Amino acid sequence: MASPRTSLLVLVGIGACAATAVVAREVVTSPGASSRISDSPKEVIDQTWQIVFRDYLDINGKYKPEQWRQLRRDVLAKSYGSSKEAYESIRGMLASLDDPYTRFLDPREFKEMQIDTSGELSGVGIQLSLDKETKNLVVVSPIDGSPASRAGVQPKDVITAIDGKSTKGMSTEDAVKLIRGQAGTSVTLTLQRKGQSLQVPLTRERIELHAVDHQINTSPDGVKVGYIRLRQFSATATKDMRLAVKDLEEKGAQGYVLDLRSNPGGLLMASVEIARQWLNEGTIVSTKTRDGIQDVKRANGRALTAKPLVVLVNEGSASASEILSGALQDNQRAVLVGQKTFGKGLVQSVRGLSDGSGMTVTIAKYLTPSGRDIHKHGIDPDVQAKMSELEAQKLKLEDLGTKKDSQYRIAETTLVKRLRSASGPSQAYKPGSANLPAALGSSAKP
Repeated sequence: MASPRTSLLVLVGIGACAATAVVAREVVTSPGASSRISDSPKEVIDQTWQIVFRDYLDINGKYKPEQWRQLRRDVLAKSYGSSKEAYESIRGMLASLDDPYTRFLDPREFKEMQIDTSGELSGVGIQLSLDKETKNLVVVSPIDGSPASRAGVQPKDVITAIDGKSTKGMSTEDAVKLIRGQAGTSVTLTLQRKGQSLQVPLTRERIELHAVDHQINTSPDGVKVGYIRLRQFSATATKDMRLAVKDLEEKGAQGYVLDLRSNPGGLLMASVEIARQWLNEGTIVSTKTRDGIQDVKRANGRALTAKPLVVLVNEGSASASEILSGALQDNQRAVLVGQKTFGKGLVQSVRGLSDGSGMTVTIAKYLTPSGRDIHKHGIDPDVQAKMSELEAQKLKLEDLGTKKDSQYRIAETTLVKRLRSASGPSQAYKPGSANLPAALGSSAKP
C-alpha cells in the first residue's frame, strides 16, 4: 500500500534557486509491487522512479510509461555497492527525460538548495563575488548586523585565505562551503585591505537573508520614486516586500519601480502573495498538470498601493519573476521596461527522499492571466531598454537603481510619464484604510 501523500511546496526557479526551505518527505512503493524495496540504495532509486511515474509533466515528448516501467526493471536488477553508484543510476534515469528542471540532488546539494530559498543560513554574513580580472574573492558587502559586519569586514576586502587555506583558484561556491557552518563554530578569514593583511576570527550565527532592497529616489523634476529590488522569491520575500512598500509609502513615494532583473525565481506562492500586494483584483496565474487539472490564483483585494508601477526585467528574470511580471502586465497594473524575460513557464515540486537526498520534478505548466504560455518564449516588455555588455560589466551592485543605471533611468522616465498622464485621485494605500492589516502583516480582517 502506498504511503499517504503529504502536502508539497512548489517552486518556479532556475539553476540553484530551484529549491525550498520545507519539503515533503515521502516513502512510496511502486504501483502493484508486492513488497517495499528494502535495500537502501535501491529504495531511493525506486522512490525517484515513482515520483516521475505518478506526477511528471512531459515537456519534450521523451516520457513513455511503458519504457519508464522497463527502465525501472533494468535499474533495480543491478547491484549497487554504494549510494554514489545508486545516485549515478538515478541521474541516468532522469537524463532520459531531457528536462533540465527534473533533477536529482545528493544530500549535500539538497541541503544547499534548501538554504537558497529558506531566507536563512548559518554563517558569518558576507556577500562574495569573484573579480573577473584578478580572479580574487572579493567581499561585495557584509550583511547588516552579521558577525562580519560587527567585526569590521568591509566591501572590496579581498579574502586571501579561509582557516589558513589559500583561496587562490577557489570558486565562490567552494569559498561559501568553507565559510558556512554550524552556528556557534568559528572560522578565520585572512583579508587583504589597502596593502595590509588582516586576520579576522568570526563566530558563525543564524542569519536572516533579506530578499528586498529599497530606497527613495528623486527624479530630476522632483518626483519621489520608490525603488524596490527583489533578488529572489524566497520564504522571506513576501514579508520583506510588505515592509518595503509600507516604509516607502510612509516616506511619500509617488510611484514605484520594481526591479526584477536577474531574479531567477523561487517559491510559487511567494510570487502569488507578492502579486496580491500590488493587485486588488484579477487573475494572477493558472497552472495545469498532466491530468489537465487547473488551479487558478487570484488577487484578494488587499493591495498595499495603487500608485503607478513600472517593472524592470531582463533575460535573467525567470519563472516566479515572469509570473509576477505577467500578472502585472496582463492586468494593466504595471508597465514592463527592459528586455525579454528568460522564458520558463514550468512548475516544479521539491521532494525529499528517505536518505536525505532529494529531487525537483516538473509537475505543471503555468499560464499568465490572458492565457499566455511563456515557456521558451518569455515576456516582451512594453518599453525596450537594452543594457550593453560593456555597461553591464562596469555597473556595480551598488549602482543598481541609480542614475548610473541606464535601464533604471528609462524606467524612472516611464514612471514619471505615467504619473503625469494619470487622471483622477490616487487610490493608494493610506494608513487607517482597509488595507492597513495587509501592510502590517496582521491577521485582522477589514
